[in-house]
Amino acid sequence: MIKLLYPPYQPKIRQQNGREWILDEVRKKWVALTPEEWVRQNFLQYLLQAKRYPAALIAVEKTLAIADVKKRFDIVVYKNELPWMMVECKEMNVPLDGKVLDQALRYNQALQVSYIVITNGSNCIAYSTSGTLQLLDDIPGF
Repeated sequence: MIKLLYPPYQPKIRQQNGREWILDEVRKKWVALTPEEWVRQNFLQYLLQAKRYPAALIAVEKTLAIADVKKRFDIVVYKNELPWMMVECKEMNVPLDGKVLDQALRYNQALQVSYIVITNGSNCIAYSTSGTLQLLDDIPGF
């Protein structure tokens, strides 16, 4: 597991229609604040602040097609105009098991990224997909 040191982050949160909403700075829109969204927003801040990934090269919750079925990935980072790293976010109480990795690997059939990261906010695992799947000690620098 990779130990993440999240940067200080003061999210913009508002109440509307009996629900909490959080401002996604990458998508530049308010989204429903769910447990998974909390993980996604904090991990985005980690990529932006701690790892210095450019926000313009990050896509959040976009649709992809896998065998005529539409799915949505959590985060994809682009490099040289190609998908480079995919992050699958789960809420904090979801274990990072083979089921989560299998989901990311299925998404990667369409994306063909060099790196896959799975996280539940508390725990994080990263893999290189070059050749055989290799466990990494850290999230790649951009």
